[in-house]
Amino acid sequence: MALITLRKNLYRLPDFRMHGALAALKNQPLNHVHKVVKERLCPWFCSRQSEPFRIRFHHAHCKKFNSKNGNDLHPLSGPVFSQVSDWVRLEQNVKNGESQTFYKRLSNLTSSEEVLSFISTMETLPDTMAAGALQRICEVEKKDGDQGLPKEILENSIFQALCFQLEKEPSQLSNTSLVTALQALILLHVDPQSSLLLNLVAECQNRLKKGGLEVRNLCILGESLIRLHSSGCVTLELIINQLQGEKLETFTPEDIVALYRILQACINNFSLSIVSNLSPKLISQMLTALVVLDQSQAFPLIIKLGRYVVRHVPHFTNEELRRVLEAFIYFGYHDRFFTKALEYRVAAACLTLNPEVVCRVMEYCSRKQILSKPILNAVAETFVCQSEKFSPSQISALMEPFGKLHYLPPNASALFRTLENVLFTHFNHFPPETLLKLLHSCSLNECHPVNFMAKIFNPFFLQQLQGEESHLDRLSRARLTQLFLTSVLECPFYKGPKLLRKYQVKSFVTPCCSLETPMDSQLYKSVKIGLIDLLGARLYFASKVLTPYYYTIDVEIKLDEEGFVLPFTVNEDIHERIALCIDGPKRFCSNSKHLLGKEAIKQRHLHLLGYQVVQIPYHEIEMLKSRRELVEYLQRKLFSENTVHW
Repeated sequence: MALITLRKNLYRLPDFRMHGALAALKNQPLNHVHKVVKERLCPWFCSRQSEPFRIRFHHAHCKKFNSKNGNDLHPLSGPVFSQVSDWVRLEQNVKNGESQTFYKRLSNLTSSEEVLSFISTMETLPDTMAAGALQRICEVEKKDGDQGLPKEILENSIFQALCFQLEKEPSQLSNTSLVTALQALILLHVDPQSSLLLNLVAECQNRLKKGGLEVRNLCILGESLIRLHSSGCVTLELIINQLQGEKLETFTPEDIVALYRILQACINNFSLSIVSNLSPKLISQMLTALVVLDQSQAFPLIIKLGRYVVRHVPHFTNEELRRVLEAFIYFGYHDRFFTKALEYRVAAACLTLNPEVVCRVMEYCSRKQILSKPILNAVAETFVCQSEKFSPSQISALMEPFGKLHYLPPNASALFRTLENVLFTHFNHFPPETLLKLLHSCSLNECHPVNFMAKIFNPFFLQQLQGEESHLDRLSRARLTQLFLTSVLECPFYKGPKLLRKYQVKSFVTPCCSLETPMDSQLYKSVKIGLIDLLGARLYFASKVLTPYYYTIDVEIKLDEEGFVLPFTVNEDIHERIALCIDGPKRFCSNSKHLLGKEAIKQRHLHLLGYQVVQIPYHEIEMLKSRRELVEYLQRKLFSENTVHW
């Protein structure tokens, strides 16, 4: 077992080194040392920083090292640990008592800095502990998301020494240390082509061919190679062959889960090579199998299947097309070529598609916010002609995308008249939650369900909607509140029951399924700079203003009667309020300039509430080339019709 020697007097130096790390450079000139170390260390990590990190060595420190046996360097005044007996003795000492204390302290550390500071205080560090330290660094860094290491950790001399020792002497590592270190470095986004990772992978493959890796280590190695995406299926098959020779009783639950993942990776890799030979039926069956097995990590296979699906769309049966659509919805996959092929298929055979396929087509468009007029028009025609074929849940799934995408087909009057007739006839057959979603989606398109508002505001219906729960969920309350606001602002002739206050929300912004799209932060920063230049100070506008009418305004500007801009803290003598809607890409249908239904109704309601609504869409901001153009653009948008002073 290899031991990494940590000198108490050395770890504070900027060029901290471990036992044997600079042996190959001992006879080189100093400038050559700088060059070689930079070239070897810098490519280790896939940099997510704005610039690559650098390792620096100082002349005074480099002079303190010489080599006694050609393999190891030691400070001239420090102790030497070059004898095998010393390594064995230290390893035994660690096993006897220090390891438990080490891992206990390590598990209590909550940052990479603490881990590195802790190991720097140790006289010696066995390879198992070094691998454990890397694993702990990986764990604490992963708490903040799937990101690379911060620059300060990459430049830390102790961390660099850990990695450098692993690269130079992987053959000296124990099996457990080797696979644990490899796993941690892969999770920390090490460059797959770096010499560090290539050396560790090569050593793992050598030991794999010789045999002797324990079950747990085989499983860790297999999962690591899957994440690495560089060793191919041959190595994974070798791991599986060796695992087959092990007794199942020796597998832990974690090992069994890892084995399943390795098998999945092998199958997915093999499947990539046969996709081009699959028939439409087999493609749909494979996509269904991927859904059942929850193969989200097999996205390369899903993408390749998606490319071949395009050419088979005209030949799929209804059932096969339904399976394909369900798989694409499940994995969040969409492709403009597939959408185009789907448009031709639906438009040509809309009356022959069964209701379940029609619903999946509409769900696909809704989930990915695809405004496909050919599909929506064909579906609207299908419903008008064959409404009796659709169940209540299918009708809701069919109609909701029209409201979400804020689109009215050419036969809109016939479409909503048919819907109204179905509701009058089968109102009690609709589940309360389904009915609420359906009527709310109609209101987004200004097709207000006035004839049914009295029923949904009725306490009996609200009790049914609540069911056995102690309270009504927030999203349902938000939909009810927006329908109530619609009845007040857009249906003044409605004289039925009102929504009780206990069912109303204070804001349409909800943590999960919000009725408002959050403001794009980057777009807001750009607009904010222009507003400060235009108005003269940040004092003259407020952001993220919650109104008494449940909506949150991106930016609000107040004017007095003479047109002067007031500070946002003023609440008296306000003659006019300007509501800026800073609309980022997520407030529009995919790849279009068409507002989503929830944004259209918000701007419509704000206008009816007396606000001067000014839309600032992202695609207009992107056309501006300078700060001056931005200020002139905002001035035209805000004050073109008014005489304003600031």
